[in-house]
Amino acid sequence: MRSEPKVAVITGASRGIGAALVKAYRERDYRVIATARSVKPSNDDGVLAIPGDIADRRTAERAISLGMARFGRIDTLVNNAGIFVARPFTQYSEADYAAVLGVNLAGFFHTTQLAIAEMEKQGSGHIVQITTSLVDHALDGVPSVLASLTKGGLNAATKSLAIEYAKRGIRVNAVALGAIKTPMHPVAAHAQLGAIHPVGHMGEIADVVEAVLYLEGASFVTGEILHVDGGQSAGH
Repeated sequence: MRSEPKVAVITGASRGIGAALVKAYRERDYRVIATARSVKPSNDDGVLAIPGDIADRRTAERAISLGMARFGRIDTLVNNAGIFVARPFTQYSEADYAAVLGVNLAGFFHTTQLAIAEMEKQGSGHIVQITTSLVDHALDGVPSVLASLTKGGLNAATKSLAIEYAKRGIRVNAVALGAIKTPMHPVAAHAQLGAIHPVGHMGEIADVVEAVLYLEGASFVTGEILHVDGGQSAGH
């Protein structure tokens, strides 16, 4: 008898890394709940698209409740949604602060809290945060206080949740990125961004997907911050 298909929730799923993760999990025969502000309805019966602002708890509530009604379970959550605002610290506005904390922290909190509640019922689950290596290795010329404040918080929360839920069958990990070739970075900036990595080039979306899928199958790995950053966090 065939087992029930697993289900993944992916935030920030409309483009770039998020869209690639939706495709990768579908190729592994997962059902996918895909949420983002601009996510479009899918012709794939195995994908449930939930449009909305991840900073709003109602978006998380819709994603989890409608996903449970459609697919009956939640096995994986990838907290991929995130925004990065690079400004000198004294030039950040209140709007910048609210926007970054809303997506990077509130979005994580609401979705993860609701997903874990469902994972606890089945005694298993896996959560992955997408963070940044700037938390560990700040770069001159790349102002990143709000990224470090929020993504650093996610790294710390990853370890805390991993320990809290280790005996309940729920693993929690993070993937800390260097600069990745996504729509967020214009092609004209690729050479400059590539130079900040010891390997001399930017990462590809496929590098991130491979790291998340590694963690998905690594049943003895929890509380890990996996750096996918071309050596950036190791030094220069």
